[in-house]
Amino acid sequence: MLRSLLILFSIVLTQSTFAQTGLRGLVKSAAGDALPYAAVVVRKSAADDRPMGTITNSEGRYDIALTPGTYTVTFQSLGFQTVQKTIDISNDYTTLDITLTEQALRLAEVQTKAGKEDPAYTIMRRAIAKSRFHQLQVQRFKARVYTKSTITITDLPFGAESLFRKQLKEAERDANFKVGVPILNETVAEVTFQQPNVYRQRVIANRNSQGDFLSPNQFYNVSFYSPTVAGAVSPLSPKAFGYYRFEYKGTFRENAPDGTPVEVSKIQVIPRQYGEGVFRGTIFIIENTWAIYSLQLETVSSIGISFTIRNLCSPIKGVWMPTNQRYSGAGSYLGVKGNGQYVRNLTFSEFVVNPAFIEDIEVVDEKKAPPTQSLSKGDIKGQQLDALVKKQKEFSTKNLRQMMKEYEKQEKQTRKKQGADVAVVRDDSLVVDTLALKRSTAFWDSLRSVPLTTDERISYRKNDSLRVIRTGDKVKIDSMAKAKNPSAKKQKTITVGKLLMGHTWSLSKPTSLSYTGPLSQINYNTVEGYTAEMGLLLRYRPRVDSVNRFVKIPLSDWSVGGTARYQFGRQNLVGYGQAGYRHKTTQIDLTGGRYLFQYNPDNPISPALNGLTTLLFEQNFMKLYQKDFANLTVTATPFKNRISLTGSLEYAQRTELDNFKENIKPLIDWRNRTYTPNRPVNEELVSTAFPVHSLVTLNLTASARLGTTEYIIRNGRRITRRDNDAPLLTVNYRKGMGLQATDPVSYDFLQATLAHGFDVGIRSRLSYQLSAGSFLNDRKLYFPDFKHFAGNEFFLQQGDPVSVFRLLPYYQYSTGKRFAEGHMLGEFRQLVLTQLTVLRLLGLKENLFVHYLATPASRNYTEVGYGLDGLIPQVLPFFRVEVISQWQNATYQGLGFRIGTTLKFGR
Repeated sequence: MLRSLLILFSIVLTQSTFAQTGLRGLVKSAAGDALPYAAVVVRKSAADDRPMGTITNSEGRYDIALTPGTYTVTFQSLGFQTVQKTIDISNDYTTLDITLTEQALRLAEVQTKAGKEDPAYTIMRRAIAKSRFHQLQVQRFKARVYTKSTITITDLPFGAESLFRKQLKEAERDANFKVGVPILNETVAEVTFQQPNVYRQRVIANRNSQGDFLSPNQFYNVSFYSPTVAGAVSPLSPKAFGYYRFEYKGTFRENAPDGTPVEVSKIQVIPRQYGEGVFRGTIFIIENTWAIYSLQLETVSSIGISFTIRNLCSPIKGVWMPTNQRYSGAGSYLGVKGNGQYVRNLTFSEFVVNPAFIEDIEVVDEKKAPPTQSLSKGDIKGQQLDALVKKQKEFSTKNLRQMMKEYEKQEKQTRKKQGADVAVVRDDSLVVDTLALKRSTAFWDSLRSVPLTTDERISYRKNDSLRVIRTGDKVKIDSMAKAKNPSAKKQKTITVGKLLMGHTWSLSKPTSLSYTGPLSQINYNTVEGYTAEMGLLLRYRPRVDSVNRFVKIPLSDWSVGGTARYQFGRQNLVGYGQAGYRHKTTQIDLTGGRYLFQYNPDNPISPALNGLTTLLFEQNFMKLYQKDFANLTVTATPFKNRISLTGSLEYAQRTELDNFKENIKPLIDWRNRTYTPNRPVNEELVSTAFPVHSLVTLNLTASARLGTTEYIIRNGRRITRRDNDAPLLTVNYRKGMGLQATDPVSYDFLQATLAHGFDVGIRSRLSYQLSAGSFLNDRKLYFPDFKHFAGNEFFLQQGDPVSVFRLLPYYQYSTGKRFAEGHMLGEFRQLVLTQLTVLRLLGLKENLFVHYLATPASRNYTEVGYGLDGLIPQVLPFFRVEVISQWQNATYQGLGFRIGTTLKFGR
């Protein structure tokens, strides 16, 4: 009783700590409809350069806590006239409902005439020329950022609710998940930015509707002044005219939130071919400054999900900043329908303009009228930006772009001289306040920029009640859980299901034990018959870099375990043990035992897929041999991850195996098919058989990007950018040394591979891989030592679509001499069928590819093919259908069809 009274007293005390004065109300249109996500900007005076703000929720309601005083409040919404009101806040909440009328546009004096250029183009040329200027204007800022994300699953695939009724009930009980109910996440953070790329985020409050775990929204500085936004071409990109048409819709004049009168032009953005990688919608540009006033743009993802972005900007010390942003998406994927929204509001507490960009300049469209003075490259090279601006205020769009490039070049050189790492493209850190998950409802009401809707309040209700119970009486919640679910057991309980399928137990915060059950790894092949695997892996991670419960990067990792595999056909047990240690970018692994391996160490066909082809199609593609081995492998990425090094030393005794018995009967007896022996057929060898033998193999691999490697720093940890387009060069050396007294294995093999991929348009990409190698010494080697290639003989093609042959037999052209191979894949957003907009919107892509192999026996083997990505749009988008022609020595050999996928199927 005393404890309950103390909790009640603390809640009342906390409630009284926060302000109970402010402004709230409803924003609606003249027709009486609520206006969702309208901006509400609050200033103490017209000269106030630190405005506060909020956004109306989806019901058109706003709520902002204010101390008593007089304020100027500005209401903005896309397509509506801005309204300003002066309001007095006393010792209570004041209600102010606002009605916004549609924006009346007037046409400029220069109108579009037949054969004349639309006025939108001269506006956009100047806005594009000045886009980088606007990006570099902000030297640094500090802001309180409120973000709210909601995801609502509106429908499940047909029959899912009946089939998974029990699981859905458990998800509703344990994770507060229910179809039609929003999953809500709110974050309040203090964000600081420093040019050119330093972001510091301190999360002071985080709340979600699914539990008491930390999951803060990351801060992303999305800017349409950048050439691309989330992979789509911005309307302000230097390449925009190649992707968009623009139409002038009119101009309006109104006072900005700081009281400054502005002229704003409405521009319709029309993609030349709508689909993935481009936007459509409206952008509002401020005359003379050519900054973004607001925008509403829509795009579509590769899987057919449509996204809409809305930005409303406000002037901060003369710089128009996107203070209110909303991102929404809707669509279906694999039969699951849903929608989501991400809302962000910024309130600046510190804002510093780059000194070189304080002076405003006039941009002249030289296609309409030449500037008073034009500058040559020599006039700009080596000159300081502020010095050029002081000499003249008027520049052509071309000169302004050249000046921005020169400024950035000089800034980069200066930072390099000061010891800064110019290869770092973003320096991020995220710190979470220890009280972030413990903030009270009153605290949230004082900071929340967007009021909760009715549905969102319902979504929070269950989690909030559970949180109070946990805080007040942990014993009580345990008893409630048992009452609601009498069958609940401790996490570490071993059940029959876990024994059969596997499970991972958390023994302590850094320690886990993973168990692989026999039913989770059942396969079939003609060498072993049916197989079942069991495994144990004990992992200890004393140091983990963790942002939230979904992202954990181990900085050190110890592991030890083993795998046992029973062969029902051979009635034999094989297996191996393993131990590993990883520290940051260095990893050491030790493995050893007796196990079966494919002749091609890259595993051209997965065990699961081979089991399918063997049982159902009477095609046993996978060829195996037995190896008793001990292997030590070391991997490191030194020199700040610029190169990757891998070295291994292995002792092995290799044994050829036959099928586990003759005349194996298939489940389905196919005409003209029979199981083949477990001995690959090869053009260079009369027989690929080999005796039992022992050898030591040294394998060294080095790879490096041939270009500037860019990095991201995250909480002090340096990470190589994944989308690095520089060519990757890989060199591999392998040496085999036999241990027999007579005729031992002896060979040296060297190969080099160059892989590269680059964009050739919107969502269009050209990728290639070139490889060549030779056995420098081929005194003695067996078929497992040959160079094997990524072939495929089944109608389902899996693996890397760039480097995998579609019709090449797995081992027919493996070589013990020399080889050269080349692969090229072109992925096109718009080619033949995708000229139709409806197909592009479904996420379909067309591919053209060529594969080539030259060995002493391959006769210039070549494949030329066409593919259509997204076989069944939004249901099976990761599948593609392909047609391939096969050639040797430029002579046509035949035609084949494949269904392709990058899924691994247990490989």
